[in-house]
Amino acid sequence: MRKKKGTITSTKMTGTVTVTVDSLAFHPKYKKRFKVSKKFLADPAGHQVHEGDLVVIGECRPLSKRKHFKVLEIVKKAVEVEEVTTEAEVEKVIHREKIAPPLPEKKKGNAPEESSPKQS
Repeated sequence: MRKKKGTITSTKMTGTVTVTVDSLAFHPKYKKRFKVSKKFLADPAGHQVHEGDLVVIGECRPLSKRKHFKVLEIVKKAVEVEEVTTEAEVEKVIHREKIAPPLPEKKKGNAPEESSPKQS
């Protein structure tokens, strides 16, 4: 059974997730490696997965026309951020009151003191 490690890029379909698997390919002429990515449809198989999770998918029998992988395990969970909290914080930052930083004081040391001008 083939296993692949990838990142979940979409959870918009019911009972299906899109997993992007990155690999390196070698260019024969330029002798350089470059990143190649491929998307696979996978069945979450009861796992609670979200976009950005790092998962291992394994090959299984065809579940539909394009879906022939199942999520075997979640390697690393993505950090979840609530959109409502984020929006409120963004609005707070946008509309905050701007305060100028205090000006640094000049040192009173070797500078000559100015006296009142002499009247002639």
